[in-house]
Amino acid sequence: MNSAHELNTLIEALRTLRGETSPKAALATLTRTRGSTFRRPGTRMLVLGDGHVVCELSGGCPQRDIVARAHEVIASALPRLVCYNADSGLDVLMEMGCGGELEVLIEPLVAAHATDFVDAIAQCLDERRCAHMATLFAVDGMVVMPQRVLWDGHDVLHDDIAAPALTRSIVDATAFETGKRPITLRLPSARGLVDVLVEPIVPPHALVVIGSSAAARALLPLAKALGWQTTLVDHDPVRLQATHLPAGLHAVCATPASLRGALPLDAQSSVVVMTHNLEQDIAYLGSLRDAPVAYIGALGSRERVARMRNNAALAGLHVHAPAGLDIGSETPEEIALAIAAEIMAVINTRSGGPLRDNEGAIH
Repeated sequence: MNSAHELNTLIEALRTLRGETSPKAALATLTRTRGSTFRRPGTRMLVLGDGHVVCELSGGCPQRDIVARAHEVIASALPRLVCYNADSGLDVLMEMGCGGELEVLIEPLVAAHATDFVDAIAQCLDERRCAHMATLFAVDGMVVMPQRVLWDGHDVLHDDIAAPALTRSIVDATAFETGKRPITLRLPSARGLVDVLVEPIVPPHALVVIGSSAAARALLPLAKALGWQTTLVDHDPVRLQATHLPAGLHAVCATPASLRGALPLDAQSSVVVMTHNLEQDIAYLGSLRDAPVAYIGALGSRERVARMRNNAALAGLHVHAPAGLDIGSETPEEIALAIAAEIMAVINTRSGGPLRDNEGAIH
């Protein structure tokens, strides 16, 4: 699936395409994967008629082959479902040594309303709302021009399937899928057995960094490169003004008492406290009690962290302290990398350990 950052890039490109009088493009979507593959279902790549691509899938043979077939789809204006595996003879992944299999939907973007679904996605991202999108792409095993429905809870935000019973069936079937990964379902309907790719739409991760330290300044551009919405917080407006912020990042002047009112924290948010003042750190951390965030971290030595944990104001509060994975970090940039890596591990429910196990096999 595409990250929220990639989705924003795709949305911008698709909206630009919609403004053209004679658009020539194709959208390639991974619908199924098996084994070791370069990306997971739900990942998309836009192929333009002039050869340019937006949000590359990979840099190797599969992408080159997908791009070539996308140009065929643009010329024919007919959707196509391409399977890459040993049986199909298109075993480019086998040749690369990956050993995986995948199925790619390639759809031409020729209809006037073919990209209208991106407006509903953009609305969800802008409003930081979680949603689901389903793409119907095959009936009784035969590829059809994709149709999509997007919903937030039980409110349908976009629907071009134009079959209320089928839309309800898709929404109901997805209610039991609580994971963060996309899934392809095969459902009975009045049209026949339909193949539907269902994927979560999740707003970009929001990182709040409290304190204008060197490590904080190093963490800001790294978070931006990851596509996170990043905010720097300090109670001193002079320090905030003196801190050079990367373009597109925000600064908020807030004390521990005003922090919660100044920031709309949600389940896709993380907070790292690094003021280098123990009393301030404890005050900011204490203000985060019951905050609906994914991660709370704080910098500190072993002794400093022990004093935090023994403070009654933080009793029962789960704080990642010292923040970051153990990678031997010393410089502000290395510390920032360790913290960003731990946040990614937490939000992706991973241990943060090596990819290989004790026997050398890759997870």
